Amino acid sequence: MRVNASAFRPTGLIALFVSLSFFLTACASGPAPMSAPVIPGAEPEAPTDPGAVAETPDPEAPPAPETDPALDTVRAGTFDNGKMWTFEYPPLEYLRNSYGFSADTDWFRRAHLSALRIPGCTASFVSPNGLVMTNHHCARESIEQVSRDEEDLIADGFYAANLEEERPIEDYWADQLIEIRDVTDRVYGSLEGVTGVQARAEKRGEVSEEIVAEITEEFGGEEAGYNVEMVELYAGGRYSVYIFKRYTDIRLVISPEVQVAYFGGDWDNFTYPRYDLDMTFYRIYGENGEPLHSEYHFPFSEEGVSEGDLVFVIGNPGSTSRLQTVAELEYRRDVSDQAVVDLLRTRSVALQEYAESHPEEAREMDLRNTIFGFLNSLKAYTGIVGGLHDPVKIAKRKDHEREFQAAIEADPTLRTEYGDLIPRLAELQAQKREVSDALSSFLALGHPELGSSTLARAFAAFQYLSAQSQGAPQEVVDEIRDAVLGTPEQPREINEAQLAQRFHDFIRNFGPDHPFVEEILQGRTPEGLAAVIMDGSVLADSASAVAALAAGELSMEDPAVRIVLPISQVLGPAQQLQATVAPEEAEISSALGRALFAVYGTDVPPDATFSLRIADGVVEDYEYNGTVAPVYTTFYGMYDHYYSYGAGSDWDLPDRWLSPPESFDLSTPLNFISSADIIGGNSGSPVIDQKLQVVGLIFDGNIESLPGDYIYLPEENRSVAVDVRAILEALEGIYEADRIVEELTTGALVGRNEQ
Repeated sequence: MRVNASAFRPTGLIALFVSLSFFLTACASGPAPMSAPVIPGAEPEAPTDPGAVAETPDPEAPPAPETDPALDTVRAGTFDNGKMWTFEYPPLEYLRNSYGFSADTDWFRRAHLSALRIPGCTASFVSPNGLVMTNHHCARESIEQVSRDEEDLIADGFYAANLEEERPIEDYWADQLIEIRDVTDRVYGSLEGVTGVQARAEKRGEVSEEIVAEITEEFGGEEAGYNVEMVELYAGGRYSVYIFKRYTDIRLVISPEVQVAYFGGDWDNFTYPRYDLDMTFYRIYGENGEPLHSEYHFPFSEEGVSEGDLVFVIGNPGSTSRLQTVAELEYRRDVSDQAVVDLLRTRSVALQEYAESHPEEAREMDLRNTIFGFLNSLKAYTGIVGGLHDPVKIAKRKDHEREFQAAIEADPTLRTEYGDLIPRLAELQAQKREVSDALSSFLALGHPELGSSTLARAFAAFQYLSAQSQGAPQEVVDEIRDAVLGTPEQPREINEAQLAQRFHDFIRNFGPDHPFVEEILQGRTPEGLAAVIMDGSVLADSASAVAALAAGELSMEDPAVRIVLPISQVLGPAQQLQATVAPEEAEISSALGRALFAVYGTDVPPDATFSLRIADGVVEDYEYNGTVAPVYTTFYGMYDHYYSYGAGSDWDLPDRWLSPPESFDLSTPLNFISSADIIGGNSGSPVIDQKLQVVGLIFDGNIESLPGDYIYLPEENRSVAVDVRAILEALEGIYEADRIVEELTTGALVGRNEQ
C-alpha cells in the first residue's frame, strides 16, 4: 500500500521531535538549569516490586556492512536516480530512442490535464462526466466520513445506484494541473548579492511568496477556485510554479469492502503476487451542481496489457532522496531512519491492543485508519533501512557520487562553486551523530498518537510555570496556558503505554547506565515510572489539568512536570545543533541540485516532490525468493488464498464474493506488475498505454522496491497495479454497477434514478 508518509521523511527529522510548536522553545524560555528534584514515589524499589521487572531487550540493529574488495567493481546504473520525469522537461528523445514511441507535446498535455492530485494520493478523470478513479486506501477517510449511523462502509462497501445517491465529501479537494511556469531565473536573480545561509533562505522564501501571490491574483484569487504552488526541483536547483484548478464538490460513487481492497492485510503489503481490488470511484461536480464535464480524461481500455507492453504511470510521487549523498544515506541507516523504525515498531502495539479491546471507541477515533497508516510506514521504513544495509546498493551510490564529484572537479567554474559541498555534507552528518542519542529519543515527542498526551501537557505546563515565575506578559502566559488545555486527550491505556515506551527509548539510545536515564527512572522500570506519573500527575487527563489550572494547583512538583527539566537539558543542545545544521544542509542540497542539473541536465530527473510526474516502464516479470513472479495474477488466485488460509484470516472474503455468478470469469487478470518507477504518493495513479487509455491502477510496489526511496533498480523494482479488466469484471459481476461500467466503456452518463 503506497501512501505519502511525508511526516516520516528523514530530511524533516527536527519536525518529528515535537509536533507542537511550543516544544521547540521549551529549553530556551525555561528557567536557568537547576538540579532535578526527586519525583515523589519514585525511590528505588526492591526487586520484588512489580514495577521493577527486568528490561525487555530490544532487537539488535543489523551489523555494520563489512568492507569487501569486490565492491570496488560495482558501478552506478544508468537509471539509479529513477525515471520520475517532469512535465516541464518531458523525455521526448529518450522515449523515441528507448521504445520508438514519438509522443508529442499535445500527448503530454492531455496526460497532465487528465490526472488529479488529492490529499496524499493521486487520482484521474476516467470519463467525460467527472468520474474519478483512485485507490480504496486513499479514500478510507472519505468513506468513513460519509458513513451514516449504523453503517460501516469501510467493511461493507458502498455503491450509489444513481446520481442522487452519490454522497458528498466535506472538506476534500482534487487539483488539476493546468499550467506550469519556470521561474528559476527570477528566484536566483533575487539572491544575487545575498550572503549567509539564513539570509538566502529567507530571501528565497520571500520571493517565492511574491511569485505565488502575483499568479494567484492573476487567476482571480483563491476564491476563484485556483491553487498556485511553488515547486522546487533538484532540491531547489530549479523552480517552477504549478497552477491548479481546484475542485471541492466531490462525491463518493462506489468502493468495495476493505477485505478485498486490502486482501491479505499487512502480511501481503509491499509484496507480490497480489490479489487486491484496491479501487474507489468519486465524481466531481461543477458549480451548477451537475456532474462536471471533464473533456480531458483517460478512457478505459478493455484489452488491458500483455507481457512486454510499454506503460506509463502518471501521478504525484511524494518524496524521494536519490540526490542525497552517501554520508547522508549512512546517517539515515544508522540514526534517523532506524529511529523511525523503532518508533513505529514500539508505538503501534498500544494502538492495536486498544483497538482490539475497545472496538467502538476505536471506530469513533478512526483508529483503524491510523493503525493502517502506521503499519504501512513501519513496513516501508523497515525495507528502506534494510536496503541501506545492502553494501551493493551503497556501492552503487558511492560510484555515482565519485562520477558526480569528478565532473564537478573537471570544470573550473563548477569546482569553485560546488567542489567542497559533498565533503561539507559529510562533516554535518558527523556533527549530528554526536547528538544521535537525543535525536532518536525525542522523535515525535508531541505526536497525538505516537506520543503521550501527559508528557505533551507537561512540556506546556513547564513553560507556563516558567513564564509566570519570570513575569512574562499576561498574553504570553495565557497563550501557553491554552497550549496546556488544548493538548488532545488520549485514552489512559494508550497514554500510559506511550509514556512507558518513551522511557524505553531513553534506555535503548542512551544506555541503561547513562546519568540522564538514571536521573529520569530513579530505579524504576519504564512501566513503573509511567504508572507513578499517571497516578500522581494532574496532567494525566484534560479534566484534572483544567481543574488544577483553575485552582492554581499546578506546580513544578507535579511528577510529570518534574521530568521535563532533565529532558530539556538533553534535548536543548540537540535542537540547537539541528537548528544550525538543517539550514546549511538545505542550502548545500540546493547547490548540489544546481550542480547536478549543470552536469547532467534533464537526463537525470529530480527527486519526487508530490508534484506531477510521468514514469515509463514495461510489463515484465522478475526473480524473487528462488522463483519467478508472474506478470499478472487472476481471481483464481484470490479464491485459492481464501480456501488455503480459511475464513477469518487476512485472506477472508466478504459474503457477496463467496457465491459469484456463473458468468463471473475467474481467469480475469486481477493485478499486474511493471518496471515503472513509483513511490508513496503514487497510490491511485493511473497506468496508461500509448493511446492514453487506462490499463491499470497503481496501489503498491513489491518489497524489493522499498529502497527505491534512494535508488531505482529496474531489474528489481516493480509497481503493482489493479488490472483494468478486473475492475470492469468486479463492477459488473459482483457489484452489479452497470451504470458505472457503461460510463467507463462508452462515456455515457446514466441519468438520474436510472439503473
